[in-house]
Amino acid sequence: MSPDPAARRPDSHAVALCVLYDRALPQVYGYFAKRCGSASVAEDLTSETFMAAVDAVQRNRVPDLSTAWLIGVARHKLVDHWRREAREESKLALAADDDTIDDWDVRLDAMRARATLDELGPVHRTALTLRYLDGLPVPEVAKLLDRTVHATEALLVRARLAFRRAYGDEEVHRDA
Repeated sequence: MSPDPAARRPDSHAVALCVLYDRALPQVYGYFAKRCGSASVAEDLTSETFMAAVDAVQRNRVPDLSTAWLIGVARHKLVDHWRREAREESKLALAADDDTIDDWDVRLDAMRARATLDELGPVHRTALTLRYLDGLPVPEVAKLLDRTVHATEALLVRARLAFRRAYGDEEVHRDA
């Protein structure tokens, strides 16, 4: 019995991912290179991003197979990397019996901020990440989110408010 020709035919999403890979690889790698400071870490995270993309395509869990979606996957991989780094730094600091409370406070605040960001909805998290972690201007954020600048500014106001509420900032009551 000969194999079914349809079984050998690549899935259209797989083909689209291959095309996207060629187009988006420099952008995904560049995203990491700017934030990691290490070419080897940037390469590893780029690889992890594309492996996650392949997994998502195979599971039919891709809302929009695009460079913007891949950058979103990359952001999650970067946050995961930061978490791993923070855990390792914590272990090293404990092992060294370092008494610098200020460093711990800063680390704890950063970890709490990242955890709070993870609690937000995907639209708020993406908008805040693009604007404040990636440092993109509002018009660029609007373009990536496929929104008008005015709608993006309103989204950022709501996202900041949601972040403050989730973080437990008491100044929210004065802003509202």
